[in-house]
Amino acid sequence: MGSCIICGVDVDGRICDPHQEDVVFDFRGDAPDQLVDNRFYRGVVDGYAEFGVFVDLAPGVTGLLHRSELDRRLDSLDWEPGDDVFVQVKGVRDNGNIDLAWSIRQADREFRGVLVQDGDTEYQPGEDDESEQAESEETEPTDSDASGAAVEADGEDESGTEADTEATADVGEADEDASETAETDADESTTEPAAVDEVAAETDDGDEADGSSDDDAQETVAADTEADEDAEESDDALNEDRERVGIGTLDDAVGDAARIDGEVVSVRQTGGPTVFEVRDETGVVDVAAFVEPGVRAYPDVEVGDAVRIDGDVESHRGDVQVESEALVLLEGEEAEAVRRRLAEALTAEARPEGLQPLAGDEAVAELADGLLDAAEAIRRAVLESRPIVVRHPATADGYVAGAAVERAVLPLIREEHAKSDAEYHYFTRRPLDDPVYGMNAATNDATRMLQDRDRHDEQLPLFLLVGTGSTVESADGIDLLSVYGVDAVVVDAEVADPETRTAVDTLVSPEIDGVDADLSTGALVASLASAVNDAVREDLQHLPAVSYWADTPDRYVQLARDAGYDAERVAELREAIALEAYYQSYQDKRELVADLLFEDGGNLAAHVSEQFREKLETEIQTATENVVTEAVDGVEFAVLDTDGYTHRYDFPPTPLLLDDLHRRNANGEAYATVGIGTDELYVRTNADVSVRAVAERAAELAPNADVATAGLREGKIEFLSGERDAVEDAVVAAVAESF
Repeated sequence: MGSCIICGVDVDGRICDPHQEDVVFDFRGDAPDQLVDNRFYRGVVDGYAEFGVFVDLAPGVTGLLHRSELDRRLDSLDWEPGDDVFVQVKGVRDNGNIDLAWSIRQADREFRGVLVQDGDTEYQPGEDDESEQAESEETEPTDSDASGAAVEADGEDESGTEADTEATADVGEADEDASETAETDADESTTEPAAVDEVAAETDDGDEADGSSDDDAQETVAADTEADEDAEESDDALNEDRERVGIGTLDDAVGDAARIDGEVVSVRQTGGPTVFEVRDETGVVDVAAFVEPGVRAYPDVEVGDAVRIDGDVESHRGDVQVESEALVLLEGEEAEAVRRRLAEALTAEARPEGLQPLAGDEAVAELADGLLDAAEAIRRAVLESRPIVVRHPATADGYVAGAAVERAVLPLIREEHAKSDAEYHYFTRRPLDDPVYGMNAATNDATRMLQDRDRHDEQLPLFLLVGTGSTVESADGIDLLSVYGVDAVVVDAEVADPETRTAVDTLVSPEIDGVDADLSTGALVASLASAVNDAVREDLQHLPAVSYWADTPDRYVQLARDAGYDAERVAELREAIALEAYYQSYQDKRELVADLLFEDGGNLAAHVSEQFREKLETEIQTATENVVTEAVDGVEFAVLDTDGYTHRYDFPPTPLLLDDLHRRNANGEAYATVGIGTDELYVRTNADVSVRAVAERAAELAPNADVATAGLREGKIEFLSGERDAVEDAVVAAVAESF
């Protein structure tokens, strides 16, 4: 016999039936028939099939998560082979096949506990199952005294019951994983009433009929509560002379008592304590406050409140946190003092001292004021513990720009936050399939940020749009964000549309045509990243050169060479990033991209680059054989049917293919390449031709085709598929008129 890790009642194992679905299990058995129906298990993605996902629950024990069990399309699932995932076992068939169901909970912290299931034996991670079972047998209570066992165990270390009773009341554990609450310190008398309530609520009907037992328990609870109140008053008196310390100094104060004053950044309720994230002018720390399992402590304290906390500084899984003894709201002058210190610190730390463009780029220097504003917004978000969401096109240039910002911001987040996983919580990079920040992307972002706000009390994020968001095609998406008052920063090497200049909080873009003639978004954002965090400046030296497909400015070629990247090495990086940008394009691939751009000694990039070249050459050969050439008004056109003569769902993507095809075949100034599909068309020209003007003129020539610009940056035009032939003729005529 043992005790349920959630409620403490006596069970045959470590979890009662009502709480089976509140716990996730690590399965260490060797046969499918050992699995328990309806339980949640941790697994590892083995691979995909057309009908679902195979998940390994243990070596040799694999189940199928059928696509009908998913809450989304199979092709939109962002799991990769080898990823840890959480699934529910629906059942095991007679032939040993395991049917799995989708779990909306995909993190340890979203369950109330974790258990290991080794065959038919269950125990908590880190426990020895045999000794734990022996302890349970020695201390097995009878049915008649189940509700009183928790109270009587106080102070009786040798009984072995105390560890089970206090498993739900570990004030020191500020983790969502309720199984950690079993690792408790002795003599936490303030948690005993919570344990009694939980046990009493879960006892048999027969026990409820025993009124005398309940009365005795209530009297004991009352006595303990009075003692606790006396202890709290004593603690308050003892802490009157405690001096405030900065959160940034807590690493050196583990094991000591401390007082901190700060502002609440977020509040999250776990299966055990309530965790308040608090920041002051020196840093951010988690503060754990406990009433009883899963019950909100200090319900009047909300995000943005100024608070004073007395507590003990502890190390929890390698992270510093404070176990709260007392937490009070500050008002009046004391609250104002906290906010004033924070504001002064933010102003002093957020604004960079100046901008030093990489390679001394004059085009970047002309945008210095805007870049400093953007850098300040990014640094301020880090200091305010606001998440940062970076949106960029899924192209080599876009990935270089996004990776540059990521390289600069992650160290700042690690310095600011005590939690080791903060860099994943406060920084997200989400590539875009289209270079336009449209309603699809904005709806996704709005949904996520509102869920995080309502479920986890998170602040609304700062959105950084690089290489996108500066044209009118992105207006609807940006307008959706503005409804919620979120801050948006747009950085684009191309000239922005006038309509967007008032739609975002900060816009960095050349004011006039020509300033950006040889400036890529990757080069521009690399200089921005160096302003955000000058400590990573040397890491960024080669990135501008990687962001250009052709005509790389000499200043950036030399800068990369000085950093140890010759032309061949730069080309390998560019091609490798382009290939990886295409596959799983909606994923940030943070670690893989970092390995390619910053950590790789040469083998990884060279290997991926070789695949890039093989795939591109194969497609170029097919396209070249099927290009139709014609001359219109002195302009030579190469027209490719991209539906008929490209592999539409494999690398390379159509824009990249047409770019390379145009670079190879363009001869003379009057040359254009047109790729036309079912309902979309791409234009590449040797002259400075406005794609928007071409679309407007084509709409006049083919009035029934609903022709419109779909992506200014990649020369994309959309139309009605039934008017394809008319649109092709209209676009060719419009381009010829523009030369």
